[in-house]
Amino acid sequence: MAEITRYCLALDLIDDEDRIAEYEAIHRKIWPEIEASIRAADIRVMDIYRVGNRLFMIMEVGPEFSFERKAAMDEANETVQKWEKLMWTFQQALPMAAPGEKWVMMKQIFGLPPR
Repeated sequence: MAEITRYCLALDLIDDEDRIAEYEAIHRKIWPEIEASIRAADIRVMDIYRVGNRLFMIMEVGPEFSFERKAAMDEANETVQKWEKLMWTFQQALPMAAPGEKWVMMKQIFGLPPR
């Protein structure tokens, strides 16, 4: 069985109820090209949760995934670039994000061990 790695990331939305509702509506049916680009990067599971204007993304990835490879694939994909430009109209960086950083990797502080 292939090794699966989990990553958890966070990002904020602009704190506006109408814009948040629009962001959620867009994510109920993402563009087919975006789904294809996610799968092509060997992302097996991607879930996004929201509380207030804070987003939390869980990704489970296979062995072919790397953030560098995904970034290069996205840079070369015009549709992904359009998507990212659209998404950034709803999103804002976390206060602790590095310049140009969108999604920030979260640090795991607890894990319930399996029995």
